[in-house]
Formats: sequence, structure tokens, C-alpha cells
Amino acid sequence: MNESKPSILIIDDNPQNLKLLADLLCDDYRIAVAKDGLKGLRFVDRAKPELILLDIMMPEMDGYEVCRKLKADESTKSIPVIFVSALGDVFDKVEAFSAGGVDYITKPFQAQEVLARIRTHLTLRNLQIQLEETNARLRKSLDEIKVLRGIFPICSYCKRIRDDEGYWNQIEQYLRTHSEAKFTHGICPDCVKSHYPEYAEKILSSQNSQPACIPVKL
Repeated sequence: MNESKPSILIIDDNPQNLKLLADLLCDDYRIAVAKDGLKGLRFVDRAKPELILLDIMMPEMDGYEVCRKLKADESTKSIPVIFVSALGDVFDKVEAFSAGGVDYITKPFQAQEVLARIRTHLTLRNLQIQLEETNARLRKSLDEIKVLRGIFPICSYCKRIRDDEGYWNQIEQYLRTHSEAKFTHGICPDCVKSHYPEYAEKILSSQNSQPACIPVKL
């Protein structure tokens, strides 16, 4: 069995319908069949198919109820369900869509129509999965972005910050640990005057206005 093929479950109590659909799809898909709704639900519980073809008129549990149970379960609600039924009234189609079906094919059906609708809904399902995976990665990335907020215990003299474990860190180290900030070192004008008085006048006079920070090599 080719595991790379998409898997489809056919639920129908009519053996002829099961064989007809299975023969039509077996070249391109991995096919499983169930002869009633309960067997279909048990199969889905064990092995999640990528798409379900579902009859409506079945004993014990009709297709509407099967679909509602699938959509009520978090682990199966995203599996697309295509109803395939001899019922052709508008009411039946509305009921099928209300139960959670994504499409409705009326028997007797055209083979090319069935194949086209299956391809369409498998493509939509794959796109939905990709979107969900992308959103999950984005949420993870956002969770990993470190944001500083709140009140920080900082020493009034040395200006070190106490972390959650009680250690006192230099401000630079604390910010590196708790944020995505990167640093370039420099000296503010006041410190230039204090530590490098012989260069201060020349450096500061070269600026049209007093700079916020003067980069230097340390």
C-alpha cells in the first residue's frame, strides 16, 4: 500500500455502491470502507482518513448523525465529509450542510464529478493544514519574543538589577537575558567631559547639536 496516497473512507450500507466508489478511487487513493455509520465512526477513531464519502440513508444511524458526531469531536472535526446520496431534495442538501458536510453529490453520479470534487476538497484541506501550521509557528515565535514589562528592582548606587532568582546583574546583561535587544557601546557627552576632558571640547564642538551618545572604541 502506498502510504503517500491520500486516504478516503467510504461509508455506505449498499455493497454495490461501496464497490463502485472503491473501484473508481483505488488507483489514486487509499480506500477503506464501512457498511454502516457505527463501523465508520469506529474506523475513524482508529485511523483518521483525510476525507470521508458518506451515504445518508443507513440503518441504526443515518449519515446526518454520523457527520454531526464527527464534527463534535475535536480530533475529527476537520476531516472533510462529502455526502453521496440518492436524496436530491433541497431540504436534504441543506440538512447535510447543516450537519457539517462540505459537499453533496447526488446518485447516480458521474465519475469525473466525484474525482473533481474529491481533489478540490483534499486540496482545500491541505491548504488549511498548512495555514494552521504557519499560524502555530507564528504563535510560537511570538511566545519566544521576550518582552520587558513591570517594575524592576534596581540598585540606587551601582544600578544593577535583581533578577527573579535574586542575583544582581549589570543592566546590559539583564536586558540581553530578558529581551531581544542588542547593544553598541558609546559614551554620552557628560561622560566624555568627565573621563576624556582633553578630547571633550574637540568632539563636542564638531557636532552641530549635542549628540545623545558618542560612539567610541573601548
